[in-house]
Amino acid sequence: VKEEVELALKKHLANMKRNSEKEVHFPESRSLQLQFLNNLSLPVFTGARIEGDDSTIKVALVDTLTGQIVTSGPESSAKVEIVVLEGDFDGDESDNWTIEEFKNNIVREREGKKPLLTGDAFLTLKEGIGSVGEISFTDNSSWTRSRRFRLGARVVDNTDETRVREAKTDSFIVRDHRGELYKKHHPPVLFDEVWRLEKIGKDGAFHKRLSRESINTVKDFLTLLVLDPSRLRHILGTGMSTKMWEVTVEHARTCVLDKRVYLYCPPGTQQKSGVVFNVVGQVMGLLSECQYVPIDKLSETQKAYFPYHIRSFVSCLLFSYIIFLLCL
Repeated sequence: VKEEVELALKKHLANMKRNSEKEVHFPESRSLQLQFLNNLSLPVFTGARIEGDDSTIKVALVDTLTGQIVTSGPESSAKVEIVVLEGDFDGDESDNWTIEEFKNNIVREREGKKPLLTGDAFLTLKEGIGSVGEISFTDNSSWTRSRRFRLGARVVDNTDETRVREAKTDSFIVRDHRGELYKKHHPPVLFDEVWRLEKIGKDGAFHKRLSRESINTVKDFLTLLVLDPSRLRHILGTGMSTKMWEVTVEHARTCVLDKRVYLYCPPGTQQKSGVVFNVVGQVMGLLSECQYVPIDKLSETQKAYFPYHIRSFVSCLLFSYIIFLLCL
């Protein structure tokens, strides 16, 4: 009987402890915030769709205490608005801000202009994640105090008392669409027009100088850079500083060359020996009795063989006496 009493007493005390813990247990508070899941694809131009760096822009609702996306509850299907913010809107040192501070940094269109954002600026979260629709800017960012914009995201029609902190992207510049027509290519490709290179403006002085010498593409530029760099430098003239020249040449050299090669065979070799060049005239190696030797494997004596044949090769280019091979 004593043992039964002690067992019953233990159960009673355990139940009291559990009930006591329930009474003093407070529900965990949540700290909710919208977040952009990916960065914007730059550069951004007026009239062009604003996209993420890998896909469409995605927004998520996150519990900042756990770092997890909120996939259930009324907030997980909230309606979200995308707005334009001042580029210098940072919040305080802990990247915090009030609702009013966020509202005060929303950028509106200039007087007499169309709404700054056009397209579908609203989205609905599904299990805490939503994709931004097709939106674009109608105006550039040059007239704002920082000359930059940010995108912001905020919950609309929030009937719950829980504060959902807004999201913002990094700041970025929005340029007029006409600038896209003149932008440089990184990296350039062989048949890009030569003004796609850095420091050579479309229809500018350097572009005109090059055009007069029939240097119209990046391939033309690279070919002369390999075969006669001093002539190329002379064509561009003293208006192009040494620093500008270095920037242009460095950019041109980032061009990805294709696998085409040329073989120049001196007269009398029956195409068994010759010099192998790439598509821009750079020496790749030597063909000796039908055996290809890369340039880094050649002796100094063999390398001394090149200058004469390079000149012969250029002459043959002029008169179209080149044997063209694919992927030697």
